[in-house]
Amino acid sequence: MTPGASACTLVLGGARSGKSRFAEERMEKSGRSLLYVATGRPFDEEMKVRVDQHKARRGCKWQTIEEPVELTRTLSEEAAEDRAILIDCLTLWVTNLMLEDRDVRAESDTLAASIGSLPGLLVFVSNEVGLGIVPDNPMARAFRDHAGHLHQKIAEQADSVFFIAAGLPMTMKG
Repeated sequence: MTPGASACTLVLGGARSGKSRFAEERMEKSGRSLLYVATGRPFDEEMKVRVDQHKARRGCKWQTIEEPVELTRTLSEEAAEDRAILIDCLTLWVTNLMLEDRDVRAESDTLAASIGSLPGLLVFVSNEVGLGIVPDNPMARAFRDHAGHLHQKIAEQADSVFFIAAGLPMTMKG
């Protein structure tokens, strides 16, 4: 990649598939300063443990910003040519938007539209939730639909897309 060029990668996979680790290792090879934008909100003890495990795995070479809702604004403020930003994860961001009664489709479209103007390297991590059975309630179906729409919009803008299963990456684009 040429200096100053921007690039975007989308990493999809199921829970515990190895997608975050894959994205982190990819970012660490970039030679850029590393920023981790965490969208999760640790509402319970189990989630706090997961957050702590992720932080410990990344170590001190990563700066972390916790931003559960204002993702587009944060990326526009933090993106720089010499910086690699990992966003983990988009499905937690969708959940947070839904919990705050935000217009998820509009926010997703705005995020995707901003990608091309952001300098540096962006890697989005997200859970692929559309491979299972149809959820039995309207909120879960809306969540699945919002996530699917967002994934399509980000994949459209991305230079590369990977699907991770059992810790193994499959190239979908790029």
